[in-house]
Amino acid sequence: MRAHYLGHVVFYVKDLERSLLFYRDLLGFREVGRIFNGLAAALTSGRTHHELLLIEVGDAPGPPVGRRRGLYHIGIKIGDSVDELRVAKQELEAAGIPIDGMSDHTVSQSLYLRDPDGNEVELYVDADELIWKNNPAAILSPIKPLYL
Repeated sequence: MRAHYLGHVVFYVKDLERSLLFYRDLLGFREVGRIFNGLAAALTSGRTHHELLLIEVGDAPGPPVGRRRGLYHIGIKIGDSVDELRVAKQELEAAGIPIDGMSDHTVSQSLYLRDPDGNEVELYVDADELIWKNNPAAILSPIKPLYL
C-alpha cells in the first residue's frame, strides 16, 4: 500500500461554535454539515468531501484513551478502490497489525488501526467523488459496517 495524502484530521474540541469561529470564519473552511445531534461539524476547503471534523466534548479531558480534547484520529488516503483497501487489510494482517474497525462512510470506506504509540489512524479509499460533489451532505450519511 502507499499513502496518497493526508486526507483529514478529526479534533475533539471543548466548544464547537468557538472552534467554528476559528476554522470556518477565520481560516475559511466551508461547513458541509453537522452530525451527532449538532455536536460535530464537517468542514472542507473544497479539495475533498471533508478535511476537518470537529467533535464537541466539553470540559471532559478524559483519560489517555477515549473522548478527550485534542487529536482524535488522522485519515490517510491509500487508494481509489475497495480492492486496494482489501489489499491493505491483508498487508496489515500479515504484519501483525490489529484492525480496530472497518466502516463504510458512503463517501469513503475505511480501516481503523493504531500506530505504535496508540494514536488512531484511519486508512481509507474514496468512493466515486460524484457522490459528494453532487450531494455535499453525503458526508453526513450514517456509518455502515464494512465487510472485506
